Amino acid sequence: MDIKDKRIAILSPVAWRTPPRAYGAWETVASNITEGLVARGWKNVTLFATKDSITKAKLEAVIDKGYEEDKTQIPSVSTCLHICFCMEHSDEFDLIHSNFDYLPLTYSRLIDTPMLTTIHGFSSPDILRVYRRYKDTYFVSISDSDRDRELDYLATVYDGIDLRNLTFRESAGNKLVAYGRIHPDKGFHLAIEVAKKSGMDLIIAGIIQDQEYFDKLIKPHINNTSIKFIGSVNPPQRDTLLKEAFAVLHLNTIPERFGLVMVESMAAGVPVIAMDLGSCREVIADKETGFLVNNTDEAVQAIGKIEEIEREKCRQHVEDNFTIDRMVAKYEKVYEEIFRRETEKAGPG
Repeated sequence: MDIKDKRIAILSPVAWRTPPRAYGAWETVASNITEGLVARGWKNVTLFATKDSITKAKLEAVIDKGYEEDKTQIPSVSTCLHICFCMEHSDEFDLIHSNFDYLPLTYSRLIDTPMLTTIHGFSSPDILRVYRRYKDTYFVSISDSDRDRELDYLATVYDGIDLRNLTFRESAGNKLVAYGRIHPDKGFHLAIEVAKKSGMDLIIAGIIQDQEYFDKLIKPHINNTSIKFIGSVNPPQRDTLLKEAFAVLHLNTIPERFGLVMVESMAAGVPVIAMDLGSCREVIADKETGFLVNNTDEAVQAIGKIEEIEREKCRQHVEDNFTIDRMVAKYEKVYEEIFRRETEKAGPG
């Protein structure tokens, strides 16, 4: 059998639509994997996501809308129904590729179908109890830096993005930009500090994930002139936002797991200034597509060197490493290895 005839289930989260209208990193990656497989000739791909999701694969769903878009839902109820629905159909597939964190792992010993989990990050040390209990399944990391020492990984597969959503522009904008989920982890307060020290205007965009953080450390500085907050942005709005960017600030305060923001920015030709934590060193080519820094003073100094960066190299770096096609090609190799191991387990006949 041609491997592309194998039946693949992609399990996406149900916080948002797949692909998301605006925010939704895991849903974005699940969508890109699904559409990438279809584009590369896989014939039997099924996406488990919300009913309003958009895909060229077969769509299976029991949840009408994402629970973040329909607040009448109890998230855990929608999550349980969604995951159970996929598992109830597990015998219809040769592989379940989960992009839904740790909970699906608890079903892995109750079904015969092998499960691959792309670990998009450990949200809390406590969830490692689940990963380590079910470490006899298959795992992929999204960066070399974001790994647990007790898990056995098949590979690191960097997230890939759809370049059609991002316009490369040779000319730089004149503002600093920081976007993503508004949370202390992402260091928007540091971006404000850097903007003030450098004397440059700053545009902040993203979904507010920590309201207290926003109210105390971000909102008091917003004046709609030198520091603006424009809320969450969908893909076309993000593309327009990056047109204004002289540089993107990604001043994460914890080790970055991967960082779609950095890849998207470079795809538009915008250099990134990021804290040298976690995967930032894997995603940014230091001094070629941006600068890795250790504090806000170094970030201010990096702004003064941004014009040394060739914007074409930023785009090329993404084309060479972070496209959907490159991501899916690597997943194909992972799938091949899983099928090889499963055949070996089954033995003769």
